[in-house]
Amino acid sequence: MREFIKATGLTAVACMAAFAANAQGFPTKPIEIVVPYAAGGGTDLSIRVLADVLSRKLDGATVVVRNEPGGGGAIGTGSSLKARPDGYTLGTGAQGPIALLPHYGATTYDIDSVDFLALIARNLQIVLACADTTYKDFESFLAAAKENPGTVLVGNSGAGGANHLSMEAFGKVAGVTFEHVPYGGAAEALTSCAGGHIDAVTATPAEARPYVQAGTVTPLFVMEQDRIGDYPDVPTAVEKGIDFTWSSWKGIIAPKGIPDDVRARLTDALAAAMADPDFIQKMETMGEFVDYRDSEGFAALAREESTKAEQVIRDLGMYGMNKSE
Repeated sequence: MREFIKATGLTAVACMAAFAANAQGFPTKPIEIVVPYAAGGGTDLSIRVLADVLSRKLDGATVVVRNEPGGGGAIGTGSSLKARPDGYTLGTGAQGPIALLPHYGATTYDIDSVDFLALIARNLQIVLACADTTYKDFESFLAAAKENPGTVLVGNSGAGGANHLSMEAFGKVAGVTFEHVPYGGAAEALTSCAGGHIDAVTATPAEARPYVQAGTVTPLFVMEQDRIGDYPDVPTAVEKGIDFTWSSWKGIIAPKGIPDDVRARLTDALAAAMADPDFIQKMETMGEFVDYRDSEGFAALAREESTKAEQVIRDLGMYGMNKSE
């Protein structure tokens, strides 16, 4: 028995030593980043840019992207969070799957399941007046909503999504209500707006750019604390006296339990990648708003947004609606 205990102890020590050696040499095999959306979309393209730069920051290690779409991002997100916590499988932490979907129910995870490694970018929100509307600035838009409660038609890219919830939340803070019109994506909503079928629409600045340049929509305000470089003449709700901001975001997440030294190697490499001029230039060319935040800052943002979203979802009577009995 004594010999068995001794042998077992020696085996455990050997395994621990081997694991430590592996951690020190990390990575020794390809790292996979799961994108919970189909290939070709904005999140997928930005993660592929990141993967290329991250590879260089990890001394040429192979970093591959795997698309696992479905469930509004919940399937791929859940998959990455259930992976072995060794640092070789990471996930894309997007606002919808992390801060919104768990409140609707039927996800295999919640925000406490997530190890937030680094925020890489935010998708800003801009509200635009559509063709043939009578208001062309923030003041007239808000006045119309106050004078005609629940009748101003505001398009979004899908019921229950970030664009929908952002305008619900804005209305709550501003003391107004809208009639929300869901579409099958931002392009469809913007096309309808340009055709004058709705009164306003919420989109990202990059999505809105061709319509603004064509003069078919008019920017009203951005949901940021400060004005943004792409639209320097467009005010914020904050400067107009409405203390409200909102943006979608994306970052790199992992299952909890990654060894500290491996995690430090990853977060250091991600920080270096975020500061790389090549990464920044490529992201800006795609219309992405680079906004690096470390693990603590990313987690704080996600939890704040989750709390904000939960209240809106509860107000809409949609909390837990997808939860199976």
